[in-house]
Amino acid sequence: MNRFRSMLRNVALTTAVSASAFTALTAHAADTIKVGVLHSLSGTMAISETTLKDTVLMMIDEQNKAGGLLGKKLEPVVVDPASNWPLFAEKTRELISKDKVSVIFGCWTSVSRKSVLPVIEELNGLLFYPVQFEGEEGSKNVFYTGAAPNQQAIPAVDYLMKQGVKRWVLEGTDYVYPQTTNKILEAYLKLKGVAADDIKINYTPFGFSDWQSEVASIKKFGSAGKKTAVVSTVNGDANVPFYKELGNQGIKSDDIPVVAFSVGEEELSGIDTKPLVGHLAAWNYFMSVDTPENKKFIETWHKFIKNPKRVTNDPMEATYIGFKMWVQAVQKAGSTETDKVEQAMIGQTITNLTGGKAVMGKNHYLSKPVLIGEIQEDGQFAVVSQTKEVAGDEWSDYLPGSKDLIADWTAPIKCGNYNTKTKTCGAK
Repeated sequence: MNRFRSMLRNVALTTAVSASAFTALTAHAADTIKVGVLHSLSGTMAISETTLKDTVLMMIDEQNKAGGLLGKKLEPVVVDPASNWPLFAEKTRELISKDKVSVIFGCWTSVSRKSVLPVIEELNGLLFYPVQFEGEEGSKNVFYTGAAPNQQAIPAVDYLMKQGVKRWVLEGTDYVYPQTTNKILEAYLKLKGVAADDIKINYTPFGFSDWQSEVASIKKFGSAGKKTAVVSTVNGDANVPFYKELGNQGIKSDDIPVVAFSVGEEELSGIDTKPLVGHLAAWNYFMSVDTPENKKFIETWHKFIKNPKRVTNDPMEATYIGFKMWVQAVQKAGSTETDKVEQAMIGQTITNLTGGKAVMGKNHYLSKPVLIGEIQEDGQFAVVSQTKEVAGDEWSDYLPGSKDLIADWTAPIKCGNYNTKTKTCGAK
């Protein structure tokens, strides 16, 4: 009987200790707000995405030094989807269901975002997407802090038209962003009177490296006696051999200017830029922008990354804006609950790094200035054109199936593809 009583006491003690340990673990978990970081740290997109992982970690570090959020520390949960598009969906499910993150900052390519989208909607998560893309999407669970086509592609073409360009090469990586963007651009060019014979469209795979034939083809297309330009939606590490081959074949900006939508300071940092001087990029931010906000951002970045030679770029600014707005929205909502934060995000405003005001629209798209920059020998960009802030257009005015659609996540519409003619919502 004494032995039995002793056993009961031991069981009770063990149970109490286990319960105490569980309570302590739960309390510890509740003391942090988990932030998912979903960027490729390996594979073809690592050249672009690794920096964005570091940017999110910098923002978390800054916020924690400022006292955290809602009285709690932010805890990053970093995963590597390895430029594997289906893996983005798997990692998203793990981040939300297993790791219990309150928000995810991630993706670069549209194919990775499209992979994540059904999961983030099913589990009612929250994704901040920081890269220029094709638009044609409206989700309650996604905030698009990169440029829509009317904030990058269309203004870039307008700029080149003013420079006398008559023939167009639409060169892209073979996936949804370049394909959809080029459909929009092709429709826009034809609307502006450009003949079909003066538009050349070509796609190459991710990681493509054998550019000799395609660059020769571009050179031949540009020899027809009309001013020709290349609009490039080539993504990832394929840009390195593409730009090298442009230099090898002597294609200079005075002859056939190239305007890129996916090449910024980070991609140029590993290339000899001397042969590329004068070629262009269209973004909403450049590291060379001279504002107090940008100087502070660069200083903070260099201090965090412990390397004064590391550059900044547009998707970093988009990540910065999205993170700052998320913090403000959580503070306004007093909660990290998705539905509350989603509504609190609409109308959030912060000063962007170019000195203007970034405002989150009711369509979950940002207002952004449009900057055209010329590549310099040092790998930086000299700004040759800049607009005021332009509101992001989620559905293109130049595609027949899109021109009547809007996204509006405020009452009473609350729809990502609301038809303004039929007054109906295609999907919520």
